[in-house]
Amino acid sequence: MQNLKSKTQYPKSGSVVVVGLGPGDLAQLTPAARQALESADIIYGYKTYLRLIGDLAPGTPREGSGMRQEVSRVNRVVDDAQAGKRVALVSSGDAGVYGMAGLVYEVLRERAEANVAVEVIPGISALNAAAALLGAPLMTDFAAISLSDQLTPRAEILRRVELAAQADFVLCLYNPKGKQRVEPFELTCQILARHRSPDTPVGLVRAAYRAQQAVEVITLADLPEAEVNMVTIVIVGNSRTGIYDGKMVTPRGYATKYDLDSSD
Repeated sequence: MQNLKSKTQYPKSGSVVVVGLGPGDLAQLTPAARQALESADIIYGYKTYLRLIGDLAPGTPREGSGMRQEVSRVNRVVDDAQAGKRVALVSSGDAGVYGMAGLVYEVLRERAEANVAVEVIPGISALNAAAALLGAPLMTDFAAISLSDQLTPRAEILRRVELAAQADFVLCLYNPKGKQRVEPFELTCQILARHRSPDTPVGLVRAAYRAQQAVEVITLADLPEAEVNMVTIVIVGNSRTGIYDGKMVTPRGYATKYDLDSSD
């Protein structure tokens, strides 16, 4: 019988693979992501993310750059791929969730580089990592919203928060507060206070699965004064979310249809 299981085969040249690294711990890196990195001729990424994979493929050259240099980084990636290299571009979490995958396709569209093959390798997203550490807060419908107004108008962000809060979604807030960017977070707290009870559970996860990891469960009333930053994921429960044994749990609805203490 033919063995249908085989390793992903990457083109020998002229390709870009956009790799989701997961939350940061190499134990959370998928086998496909590891293979892609070990197969690359060169690895590009934000300097902080490259440090997370410093022990992988130690002989492979790295090209690191800083925040807000994403466009130039992707253009250099495309240049190297056109020159025949197998290029890996890394993102933390999942490359397709607030990551680099979309920008790669946008740049290729603008440059009309149809001869560059692109593959996206998924990773464990920040919201998945945060939810696992908090318990089970995402068992029903939820919305993910970034509070960074660098690329999205602030009014648009706040409108999304307002509508999601009205709809009783569990909310996953990315990039809640920067050193110079605090107002979107403050306004978000005000919006949430209008639609949720002050004792609504809120989970804070900073630097998930990294050395600086911190996990805390507070209430919505305490959120405005909470210590949050750009590496914090804030998960705001909905009207059904509760605390069980110190963990956030949002019931899926089984208790309304089944006897949960019976095996029948």
